Amino acid sequence: MGFLSEKCVNKILTEEILQRSKPFKCGKADLDDFFRKDALLYAHQRIGKTYCFLLEDDPTEIVCLYTLANSSIRADLIPNSRGKKLEKNVPYPKRMKRYPTVLIGRLGVSEKFQGKGIGDELMDIIKTQVTDEEYLTCARYLAVDSYNEERPRKYYSRNNFLDLFSSDEQEAATSGESLPLETRFMYFDLMGL
Repeated sequence: MGFLSEKCVNKILTEEILQRSKPFKCGKADLDDFFRKDALLYAHQRIGKTYCFLLEDDPTEIVCLYTLANSSIRADLIPNSRGKKLEKNVPYPKRMKRYPTVLIGRLGVSEKFQGKGIGDELMDIIKTQVTDEEYLTCARYLAVDSYNEERPRKYYSRNNFLDLFSSDEQEAATSGESLPLETRFMYFDLMGL
């Protein structure tokens, strides 16, 4: 058990929650802006659903937020050695060109609660949530476009996410983006749970 499971409640983010809550700040302006202005628009357009953990004793305090969406990993676009690594635990007859994936679109922990292991607990909860038999969709992988910065990449690595591409250059060549990359695509194999 941890702080989120013992002291908080998990809810789908709504306009009512946003209006009655204290402003959420995670220290990353574009994330704060997304949760304040765009998260509900994403939900309305069925692009992503945002969840929040509120303090049980003070439901005006948002501890953390995260957005999930359906996606896929295109194994047919990944260079051979990386593609083999992705598929190494998939039985040969079940290998596909695209693998169903749940994408973590956004994730933020309030500055008030950072440095307390809440991010790692949140990741464990997300992994459990998307593998629960009651979850509405089925996915092989959990993925994220992590900011290409030391702190978020360490966080995802610590939570056993792997880079889909071996280098910024390889990812840029495959995605058509220019260097330097703002994000790096990382994945977690949910069959490992």
